[in-house]
Amino acid sequence: MPKMKTHKGLNKRVRISAGGKVKYKKSNMGHLMSGKSGSRRRRLRKAGTLANKALAAKIIRAVQA
Repeated sequence: MPKMKTHKGLNKRVRISAGGKVKYKKSNMGHLMSGKSGSRRRRLRKAGTLANKALAAKIIRAVQA
């Protein structure tokens, strides 16, 4: 059976932490910052952690193939 290939698009968007959690960059930080509050912009700067364990397992399998 052939090796599983790494999903290159997903690999650029997420990273797996040392503890096995999926971290990603939050959306809505591209432009139009003046319409967003400062607290919202600060919140969006931080990396998000995926809460859905089933989806996280699929992502880890696709990225670390």
